[in-house]
Amino acid sequence: MKPDLREALKTRILTGDGAMGTYLYQMGFPVGVSYEEFNLLRPNVIEDVHRRYYEAGARVIETNTFSANYESLSRYGLDGEVEAINRAGVQIARSAVGSDAYVVGAVGSIRAGKRKNIRSNQLMQSFHRQIDALLSAGVDGLLLETFYDLEEVLLALRLIRKVSDVPVICQFAVEKEAVTQDGHPLGIAFETLRQEGADVVGFNCRSGPNGIMRAIDSINAEVKLPLSVYPNAGIPDYVDGKYMFTATPEYFAESARKFADRGARIVGGCCGTTPEHIAAIAAALNGYIPQPVDLEQQQSTGIQSPAVTITASPPQEEAAHAAGGNFYQEPSIVDLVKQRHTVIVELDPPRDLDIRKFMQGAQALKDIKADAVTMADNSLAVTRMSNIALASLVQQQVGIRPLVHIACRDRNLVGTQSHMMGLDALGIDHVLAVTGDPARFGDLPDSSSVYDLTSFEMIRMIKQLNEGVAFSGKPLKQKAKFITGAAFNPNVKYLDKAVARLERKIASGADYIMTQPVYDKELIIRVAEAVKDLPVPVFIGIMPLASGRNAEYLHNEVPGIQLSDEVRKRMAGLEGEAGRAEGVRIAEELLETALQYFNGIYLITPFMFYDMTVQLTDYVWQKTGLTR
Repeated sequence: MKPDLREALKTRILTGDGAMGTYLYQMGFPVGVSYEEFNLLRPNVIEDVHRRYYEAGARVIETNTFSANYESLSRYGLDGEVEAINRAGVQIARSAVGSDAYVVGAVGSIRAGKRKNIRSNQLMQSFHRQIDALLSAGVDGLLLETFYDLEEVLLALRLIRKVSDVPVICQFAVEKEAVTQDGHPLGIAFETLRQEGADVVGFNCRSGPNGIMRAIDSINAEVKLPLSVYPNAGIPDYVDGKYMFTATPEYFAESARKFADRGARIVGGCCGTTPEHIAAIAAALNGYIPQPVDLEQQQSTGIQSPAVTITASPPQEEAAHAAGGNFYQEPSIVDLVKQRHTVIVELDPPRDLDIRKFMQGAQALKDIKADAVTMADNSLAVTRMSNIALASLVQQQVGIRPLVHIACRDRNLVGTQSHMMGLDALGIDHVLAVTGDPARFGDLPDSSSVYDLTSFEMIRMIKQLNEGVAFSGKPLKQKAKFITGAAFNPNVKYLDKAVARLERKIASGADYIMTQPVYDKELIIRVAEAVKDLPVPVFIGIMPLASGRNAEYLHNEVPGIQLSDEVRKRMAGLEGEAGRAEGVRIAEELLETALQYFNGIYLITPFMFYDMTVQLTDYVWQKTGLTR
């Protein structure tokens, strides 16, 4: 029978496991779903991950319950499954590992991220439900991880100590700072946790081994508890269409012994780590004999513990975890386009109830590594399926970022704010504010155009939600995180006037610009010159033509689109495959020019011929050397 975790830590260094959320992502499971729900829906997947870490050498195994609290699960309609998900998490971990492993219940911060202002009584209720479920399932210990504030972790620790003497590990998420986000020096914070009953203190997430090493070295006090460290695998990057971490297993092996030299008794990994990293840690620590400690006879450091009371004050920075647990927020398209060529592709929602081809197109674009799929909001005032519904499906089932257009035409102020709040709840944070074509020119000419807002006002109102303020001016309980775009039509006689109007949109808060499709190389160059001094990135629009008739229709009937005489001549009389092939050739020629001047490329799919924009996306990667 293995000793109690406290006893084991007196003489041994234990290897912890690695990431769950980012590892599931690497296995192909999309962001935007509840990975904790996998305990019920895909228990074999979670068991397999635990087993891989155990076989790599981990002997402290975290349950897949980081965000399995009421507040987090309610986002997915799972608030009634808190107990079931947590108990299943313990059972799955037990079944996956040997009797020599310690199964610890993972409990993450609730205030981190978008729930900064959650009240203390809500925190207590949420922690209480999760902790009770984990304890009732028979964990060997509890791991309170990725906390930013001392007061929040104290609240959870005090709840545990009222009902159980189970070993408790408390970990902060810091970089190299020697203070918590609510202002407590780490030495004092650790001493306070020791006095309140913590058995192990340490760090996880937010930085790699170097950052955590510096945080440990910066503590200006003797820490009278064993340390635990779970670093990220370096700083994340977005490479070849995937979220990547670059720190190697070899680097983790070198760092593991340095952590052990500094008093670490549990060394594992957080975001981006894999069984390979854990195997390297276990091998590096094999045979390492730490100095023995007697935890029961530890004396106070003499540091005066602060009188910390639980209030509703939020942390000062956003969490590093995304929905579903140990996972960083992906960089926005604004971040990406500043670093490299970035492709967003429009795929119009269907006009009927059959979404199969749409989803096939979204999957094909995901496979070719497009950076986002953008969906119009009943473009040309033609009734189509809700883009918010399809965006949610694309995000959850395909795993590609959705970018949703919001038209001023269809919703009044009440409906617009409601729409935005729904997008925020779904985790859809990239939007494009557009005026919208008048309803009388669409397929329901008797319907009304609302236009309570102009596109300028809509941008301002959306950015106001980012400040936690409703359209009415009343405070909201949390802040949204919308990345908001504006539309730009360069197919005009006076380009300088159009750019001046665009500058007003930027002043209103636009984060990026998407243009109408351009069919003239010279115009692309003129647009590049006209917008070169703008403070936000511009995505130049390219839409392949599908036929000669399509070309004439766009040129003559669609507002904001003009074709050059040369393009119209080349497309004249072409239909079917011949028309689409020539349309792709013209688009490739336009892209060759566009790529010299713009990092942002906005491809528009005609008539759901997604193979055309897939081909053009691949062309971008080939021409830029970013073979995706």
